[in-house]
Amino acid sequence: MRVARCAFGVRWRPLPGTRNSERGTRNAVDSEAPLRIALNAQLLSFAETYRSGGISRVIYHLLAELGRDPRGHTFDVFVPTAPATNGWGGLTFHPSGGHTMRPAIRIVWEQTILPRELARLGPDLLHGTAYALPVGWPGPGVVTMYDLSFLRFPNAFKPANRIYLTATTRATARRARRILTISEHARRDIVRFLSVPEQRVDVAYPAAEVRYHRLPAEQVRAFRVAHDLPEVFVFAVGTLEPRKNLVGLLHAYARVRAKRPPLYVAGGVGWRFSPIFDTVRQLHLTDDVHFLGFVPEDELPLWYNAARLFAFPSLYEGFGLPVLEAMACGTPVVTSTAASLPEVAGKAAVLVPPQDTDRLAHEMERVLGDPQLQTEMRAAGRIQASRFSWRAMTDQTVTTYSRAVGG
Repeated sequence: MRVARCAFGVRWRPLPGTRNSERGTRNAVDSEAPLRIALNAQLLSFAETYRSGGISRVIYHLLAELGRDPRGHTFDVFVPTAPATNGWGGLTFHPSGGHTMRPAIRIVWEQTILPRELARLGPDLLHGTAYALPVGWPGPGVVTMYDLSFLRFPNAFKPANRIYLTATTRATARRARRILTISEHARRDIVRFLSVPEQRVDVAYPAAEVRYHRLPAEQVRAFRVAHDLPEVFVFAVGTLEPRKNLVGLLHAYARVRAKRPPLYVAGGVGWRFSPIFDTVRQLHLTDDVHFLGFVPEDELPLWYNAARLFAFPSLYEGFGLPVLEAMACGTPVVTSTAASLPEVAGKAAVLVPPQDTDRLAHEMERVLGDPQLQTEMRAAGRIQASRFSWRAMTDQTVTTYSRAVGG
């Protein structure tokens, strides 16, 4: 791992062995030769906070796999702060400074400072790992678009965020040589809403981290004791926002009749969250529903393992990592038929239309009351989760790089 300075007001100095910026775009003839690839990874966070979830985790594992990729490519990675430890192989990190964690400053940096840094480095390709490519970059570009929830559910976003994401994503889709996304459903959305030819969009599925697996019974038992948890409870994960459909989950949960276990919800407060707490009060569930707030990544596997059932009736997901994480831990899953979730769950989970609260209540009650079904779902879930890997995601990403450079 190498670190180069590229913050505001700091002059970038070439590292030993870097190639000059005179090289032009390669043609299809030499597209299999080693490439110099720049990645704008400003949404990567190495901290154990809410910023380190979702998109950040996908970027993290892409970089980890690229660092040990055997194909000879070199990678310049633009991040807010560089990692404190080695172990990143041939990646060269260019920290922009922690101030770019603030959205307004990050946007300005991406459109002004980043193009100048790229002009000095002269990469063959730029990968924008989250929706955006700078207007000032004239070379080949690949962009990752995780979902189009801001177009599907515009009222679930703050106006400023929605306007920025819509304008940036549409402009970037026109300029990018290729677009990466994380599910076939998201791919169809990109083709439909952004008028992109489907042959320009590639799918690279993410995976569950290795920490998500079946844990020893004694370790899970000790966790239950430490957190005063019952033997049977339902677990849910998601930012407290409308598209996670937690209000629908609460209505379904209230209709579970036979020995209803408590419900624990992990996730930070998002946008338009007050109806969730209003529903808890209206349904008289205050003693039954427990909001945990943000749960650190290293604690989540214990929650999944300790739960008897994982419920995830989301209205829309680009992928749905919590479903995969729960299945990898051997936890029975009831999720929704919406968006990409059937792709993730396969036949290993129970799928329910997200707005059918009666059906959701029935399926939750059925799984909770059937030990044999739980055993079958645990085994099927682990098999389904094993079909996804970070290595496969990275192989597809590198293939996309070669296609983009080759024109």
